[in-house]
Amino acid sequence: MFWADRIVQDIQTKKAAEITSGQKLLIRDEKTLSGRVHIGSMRGVAIHGLIAEVLSENGIENEYRYELNDFDDFDSVPGYLPESFSEHLGKPLFAVPSPEPGFENFAEYFGAEFVAVHRKAGFTPTYYRATELYRSGKMDEYIRIALTRADDLRRILKEVSGSVKDETWLPISVVCENCGKLKTTRPYEFDGETVGYTCDQTPYGSTACGHVGRVSPFSGGSKLFWKAEWAAKWAAQGVAIEGGGKDHSTKGGSRDVANHIARELFGIEPPFDIPYEFFLVGGKKMSSSKGRGSSAHEMSQLFPPAEFRLTLIGKDINQQIDVDPEGDTVPRMYDWYDELALKVRDGVADDFTRIYALAQMPTDQAEVPAYWQMRFGLLAFMVQMPHLNRMQEAEAAKGSPLTEEECTLLEERATYAQFWLETYAPEQFKYVLQDSLPENLALTDAQRSALRALHSYLSETERSGEEMHARLHELKTEIPIEPKELFGAIYTVFLNRTSGPKAGWFLASLPRELSLARLAEAGGA
Repeated sequence: MFWADRIVQDIQTKKAAEITSGQKLLIRDEKTLSGRVHIGSMRGVAIHGLIAEVLSENGIENEYRYELNDFDDFDSVPGYLPESFSEHLGKPLFAVPSPEPGFENFAEYFGAEFVAVHRKAGFTPTYYRATELYRSGKMDEYIRIALTRADDLRRILKEVSGSVKDETWLPISVVCENCGKLKTTRPYEFDGETVGYTCDQTPYGSTACGHVGRVSPFSGGSKLFWKAEWAAKWAAQGVAIEGGGKDHSTKGGSRDVANHIARELFGIEPPFDIPYEFFLVGGKKMSSSKGRGSSAHEMSQLFPPAEFRLTLIGKDINQQIDVDPEGDTVPRMYDWYDELALKVRDGVADDFTRIYALAQMPTDQAEVPAYWQMRFGLLAFMVQMPHLNRMQEAEAAKGSPLTEEECTLLEERATYAQFWLETYAPEQFKYVLQDSLPENLALTDAQRSALRALHSYLSETERSGEEMHARLHELKTEIPIEPKELFGAIYTVFLNRTSGPKAGWFLASLPRELSLARLAEAGGA
């Protein structure tokens, strides 16, 4: 059973009472907008979004709500921003200026980029800001509970996670009235309506102004310590379903702590949990400020919407997703999509065709299209060969004329292939058809014999890729010559490298006069 169907089945069992009563199930997720968002955060977006889609498919009313967190503190300056931003360290994100004009603040700038990636993948939750939640007063009840029962909070933290807080610790941060910073303040002494604070903390190189004052912690005047905040957000909104990365769900982890706070302090049952594995880039859980192609925006530029959705949802939540734009995983992702489409065209009905259907944009899932497409790796080669007519080559590969939709998809995929080649593709996928034989060309007698035989075969008439492929396999035994030695000779004389695309198709795709001249020269014919 596909993972989303399995999870929805479990939700139907565990949330049966709410579903039977007609209660709308609220699904929630969030992201702190402290800079360009890593592609890893899209896994949560996709998992919660797909669960919402499958619940709706099963007739279960739900709402997917996504928080753009603009109330966390600005804790580091991303490497792609000027160091002058360091003066804002410690401020809430909504108080940090946008890197570009046209946006209200830092969080709105990076939030807009992230939301655009959601939409490309077909996920359209209801958005809200953390500041809206706090300023509306919906968090006030839980802030009051957390402050009046700070002793219980300290006990839960010690018992569940081993974290020890001193007796003066309060589970909030307040915004300094003087300098506007959040993380530099040390709150103390809640009197029922206000808290005292001193602006004297200097985390991650921020500066404190030393101001001493009292403020109301309500209606946006303070922000809860995040593990208590997580539980408070569940309670304030009636969240029914919310997962998180598997690291949060370990014993003593953030989810475990939040679950205890939810039950003991706020009197609610925690939402249905969905622990999931990470999205890696080149085998690493790297920061989007350090790894090329690791941001959600950069990754989304590599795929059309359906292929991008497949990248996000195709693997079980218990499996890691690992995509390296600078390796061979981008072509492999396209091939995976094409293999699933082939199963659909063949009329297979299984979990794989279910994945293909859900990979389509929600508006396209009722009647699943499964058009033929040219393989990405082959197309990536073709866009580097200006002499090739890709429409003709595609029709030859398909064995019949392309439909109007297939023509559109061919051009779309060619555009993505060109972009990948220009930005991330490794050298092994880059080809330049040589104007002449490489200097100091050194071929063995067997290689020269094979090239002469190919010249003789091609000189008789035009040859198809299939015919050239068959002839190459015959030559391996006729000469005899090892495959690596044979193919290496072909790629060397035309591309000045020892590897390339499928050799039979490659030879058939070259201008015949060029092939004959180059084979004759290299083979000594």
